[in-house]
Amino acid sequence: MDLRSLQKPLKDRYRSDPEASRIHLKAEGNQTEVPVSCSVDIGRAVYAAEAHTGVGGPGTAACSGDLLLGALAACAQITCQMVATAMGIAVEGIRVVVEGDLDLRGTLGLSKEVPVGFETITMRFDVDAPAATAEQVRALREKTEQYCVVMQTLARPPRLDVEWE
Repeated sequence: MDLRSLQKPLKDRYRSDPEASRIHLKAEGNQTEVPVSCSVDIGRAVYAAEAHTGVGGPGTAACSGDLLLGALAACAQITCQMVATAMGIAVEGIRVVVEGDLDLRGTLGLSKEVPVGFETITMRFDVDAPAATAEQVRALREKTEQYCVVMQTLARPPRLDVEWE
């Protein structure tokens, strides 16, 4: 795939009209028949989500933590693949594993000292690029981390506005 040719008209347009580069994404959660599950509509697909088994969910669909880690893994995976392609680095394989740890006592309100949410998130990149130099791998890492939207969002959280209707 010639990524540069694919992105050139987009980059040219965004340079000449910066407003054109702005996008709006939306996800909508909707109630299902039981309080431990919901549907999540992202406009192009609808996903089933459930509470984790550790808080009473049935364990037959992804929990919100799975979806968060999955979004990070997908973003990092695609970003690394695109950066490697743009840099002309021949890769035999790229794999990203994302894991997170949290203490459910916070979520269940059992301890005010235990935070609600992930305490740590760990990412592991396995890049098989036998012909790449150490400098190319370093640049691949730097650019992947710089341009991964989900990683940067978690590292530097945006303002979060919450409204109730």
